[in-house]
Amino acid sequence: MKTTLTPDIAIARTRCWVEKAVIAFNLCPFARKPYEGEQVRYVVSDAREPELLLEDLQRELEHLRASDSLAVETTVLIHPWVLQDFYDYNDFLDLVDALLEQGGYAEEFQVASLHPAYQFAGTEPDDAENYTNRSPYPVLHLLRVDGVARAIAAYADPDRIPERNIARMEQEGAARMRAMLDECMQIGVE
Repeated sequence: MKTTLTPDIAIARTRCWVEKAVIAFNLCPFARKPYEGEQVRYVVSDAREPELLLEDLQRELEHLRASDSLAVETTVLIHPWVLQDFYDYNDFLDLVDALLEQGGYAEEFQVASLHPAYQFAGTEPDDAENYTNRSPYPVLHLLRVDGVARAIAAYADPDRIPERNIARMEQEGAARMRAMLDECMQIGVE
């Protein structure tokens, strides 16, 4: 069975993952409020080249800058047709950091990285802990620095979040997390 990937399907699959992983396992304890408040903007880039994705990223940073945080707190920029290789994606993050600095965005925004093949340094590809950052498609998650600061200030012991997430993923196991992602990827399959 095959399906043609459309922006709606990419968004539906990504939202499924947000619900079943990020929120259900509380991987980001700050995600529930903007998600439930419908303050998350989902955008699918049709870029096939990294340079075009960088342009889309800049457009989304400008959109976020121009938006009231009560309407749009964060943007999930999904890019299913470019940077499928994790190492290429990881290298691309240097360009993202340069854009934030050179474009004058670094004081206002930060970008979290998510990828279907995400792998932390020192881990094996199949290690469960990698699922803390594994998404259906490569994603650049644009966050407002002040929103992150407010969320961290209201959260007890935020430095333990990564450690807690790793323990939770190890408890759930890579097979369960892979099955959950596979389930999300079935959305839109005929």
